[in-house]
Amino acid sequence: MDTTAKRILIADDEPDILEIIHYNLTKEGYEVISAKDGDEAIEKAKMVKPDLIILDIMMPHKTGIEVCTILRTQSQFQQTLIIFLTALSDETSHIKGLETGADDYISKPISPKMLISRVNALFRRIQKEDGKPLKVGNITIDPIKFVVEIDGKEIILAKKEFELLFLLAAKPGRVFLRNEILSQVWGNEVIVGDRTIDVHIRKIRQKLNLDCITTVKGVGYKFNV
Repeated sequence: MDTTAKRILIADDEPDILEIIHYNLTKEGYEVISAKDGDEAIEKAKMVKPDLIILDIMMPHKTGIEVCTILRTQSQFQQTLIIFLTALSDETSHIKGLETGADDYISKPISPKMLISRVNALFRRIQKEDGKPLKVGNITIDPIKFVVEIDGKEIILAKKEFELLFLLAAKPGRVFLRNEILSQVWGNEVIVGDRTIDVHIRKIRQKLNLDCITTVKGVGYKFNV
């Protein structure tokens, strides 16, 4: 994908983390700007208007969650992609971050390969909003036609199956919690349970005939490239 026009702001108080992320994203072709605390992150976000902001949750002056909350109240940042970096592994912290307005979270210690994968996946997700097909490996997902192609062979999925697949495939490697899936795919339309997700995942696997969705026991699901 073309990354040269995309601008990313990273905010973290650990110099080593900043250096690793800056190096790998720059190598991938992104324009990268760094900030060392929450106040500087807000200041630079207003100056450079990034396409994506990566925020460490535990930062001086203002936490990542506080920065995200402040930025999301301003119209110019309501559609900006935001990723949290966190050493907190509990589900409550992840849910709180996502409810604040983040699009994704990445756990520390950081894997540069995983970081690049998740960043690229977020930008690919925007293609759905533009009506453009999402391509992951040999799978192409067309949000206009609601069809999936694998090596050129068209596969028809039910609407919820399609939406569930698109959600997972837009962020390869990211584990989606069950309540996230229910919220983003089913919303408040109907009351459904975990079993509903399991059934839809099983049908997607059968129709695609691919082992591309992994079950993370007791947590949720993730898409593998």
